[in-house]
Amino acid sequence: VAQEASKVAVIPAVRAALVRFQRSFAARAGGAVLDGRDIGTVICPDAPVKLFITASPEVRAQRRFAELSGKGIAITYETVLEDVKQRDLRDMSRDQAPLKPADDAKQIDTTEMAIEDAVAAAVALVEAKLAERG
Repeated sequence: VAQEASKVAVIPAVRAALVRFQRSFAARAGGAVLDGRDIGTVICPDAPVKLFITASPEVRAQRRFAELSGKGIAITYETVLEDVKQRDLRDMSRDQAPLKPADDAKQIDTTEMAIEDAVAAAVALVEAKLAERG
């Protein structure tokens, strides 16, 4: 899905519809948590808390490979790694909303983190930011 979303998101009419929907969703009473490659820079640039979660391409490919293999999907690690690198290149070099962290985003590199540690780091950053705001 992520590969195809990356390809479809460059179509202007699709992009505009997605942006409208995502902004509407984010404005709901009580707030929202959104995940995406341009959420903090394009969709919700004024969000009170922005996280940019990253990991090396190799680790992201290992995680994705394990996920796909666990679902019984026959694919090689090398194919997944190439897909990850191609998606990154496509998303970082697109004209509209290129992949990059927002200037005020807190970055978490999860390359050497277990999922529990990554979640704990994210929660700690969110709680600290919200505490600052009162």
